[in-house]
Amino acid sequence: MRIALAQINNTVGDLEANASKILSFARRADEEEAELVVFPELALTGYPPRDLIEKRSFLSRTACALDEIAKGSASLKAALVVGYVAQSGPHAALPAQNALAVIEKGRIVFDQRKMLLPTYDVFDEIRYFEPAESQSIFNFRGRRIALSICEDAWNDKMYWRRQRYDRDPVEELAKQGAEILISINASPWNLGKQAQRRSIFQATAKRFGFPVVYAHMVGGNDQLVFDGSSFGMMADGTVVASARSFEEDLIYLDPFAGIGDQHADHEDVTEAAYSALVLGTRDYIRKCGFRQVLVALSGGIDSALVAAVAADAVGPENVIGVGMPGPYSSDHSLADARSLAENLGMRFDVISINRGYEAMIQTLDPVFAGLPSDTTEENLQSRLRGVTLMALSNKLGALVLTTGNKSELAVGYCTLYGDMCGGLAVISDVPKTMVYRLSRVANVRRLAAGLPAAIPENTFVKPPSAELRPDQKDTDSLPEYEVLDRILAGYVEHYDSAEEIAEREELPLDLVRDVIRKVDRNEYKRQQAAPGLRITTKAFGLGRRFPIAHRFTE
Repeated sequence: MRIALAQINNTVGDLEANASKILSFARRADEEEAELVVFPELALTGYPPRDLIEKRSFLSRTACALDEIAKGSASLKAALVVGYVAQSGPHAALPAQNALAVIEKGRIVFDQRKMLLPTYDVFDEIRYFEPAESQSIFNFRGRRIALSICEDAWNDKMYWRRQRYDRDPVEELAKQGAEILISINASPWNLGKQAQRRSIFQATAKRFGFPVVYAHMVGGNDQLVFDGSSFGMMADGTVVASARSFEEDLIYLDPFAGIGDQHADHEDVTEAAYSALVLGTRDYIRKCGFRQVLVALSGGIDSALVAAVAADAVGPENVIGVGMPGPYSSDHSLADARSLAENLGMRFDVISINRGYEAMIQTLDPVFAGLPSDTTEENLQSRLRGVTLMALSNKLGALVLTTGNKSELAVGYCTLYGDMCGGLAVISDVPKTMVYRLSRVANVRRLAAGLPAAIPENTFVKPPSAELRPDQKDTDSLPEYEVLDRILAGYVEHYDSAEEIAEREELPLDLVRDVIRKVDRNEYKRQQAAPGLRITTKAFGLGRRFPIAHRFTE
């Protein structure tokens, strides 16, 4: 059986454009004599559509768009497997279901609804979808096919020590005589996800003794990035076909014959993370309707990485760097920022905040009389930079990209309405220590393409500093980042206690407790931050939902 995996990048809610893309890929696959063209989960609507599902107009227009796909594919020899949002039956508690349709010769010949609805981490499907009560085999050209939607194939009781659900839909389909599993997916990427995904489905193939085909979405939708990396494997788990990561692709395979296209990038985890940031940034900018972006260039490693990602995402001609020296800015910071901009080939403007800072100090002096200088004056500098960026954003119609990393955001080492101003927090899920590794990747990629390294070497070696007071260094307020990131990984991503972290990492308990206190008391800041791209298993965003006003302490 010649199967095509159509790994598409769709836009949530853009039903007409998504339908057009589905038909375009289907025609290409049909020309290559594919018998079955498989699209990702919710390929027609985009994932996740969230509260759009609660609009009756969205459901009715989705049904119309699916009909248009059926009509448009009537002349094709190939059949299509398309994920979409279906309307539930008349007596269902919820109006919609996560569904797939098999379309052949202009009509829907088979329909399957998702049974297992995830409601953990970034997922909230049980809020929107009515679960299916049962599923059935699809008979297609002499083959008995098990068609599955994402989570339905992720509950193998032989793989997981603890199952989330009582039922195993794949096992139930296998008992009906399935000869192959075709799973359509929209599974957000995070570090290690590609390896985990293949491991799960290899276990499934070996357990049931049939080939497995995995079709996956690609693209960025708000905070989530989908990596593609679709694949097909034989019954023994041997991968015979792989699609590219982090870009659209169309691959062909016959898992019964053990043949297929191999387009995989085979990136290591840091390279994959960089690609995820580029893709997520590009799609957020374009899908939100922006063309240009603004990045505050401080001469530090964080802003340098964000600028490099932005230049790769939308082209350096669409990235505007802004240097905003203040009373404590060093000469090398401005020089490093200028060198970065020149290396990337992007516009660089310098706007001093000194006059504005002096004016604000004079304005506030009568109220501040007799009070000592403290972080108020430091934060004022950051907020003047935020005002400057937002003014440029208004005037130029450009999106501001914030430059704070996960380590800083975790402990509140950032200024509300200052450096947190912006529309997208590109590296808010990137720990500081990983910022350096990703920055090396950015330089290596440019050198491999015959371009100059983007980030100056001095930016890598100088001590991190906010430069808001004389001779300031980040370590004046925080532990070394190598230590801080180990603590944060345990507390933020795994919810370990202070005692567990201190013992495992061989760190002073008081130090760990101090970091945890900083994390807890800065929840109010994080929930006012710009949306950030998720690359770890636990980002500050959709998948982490703590109350702001509470008094539970570790």
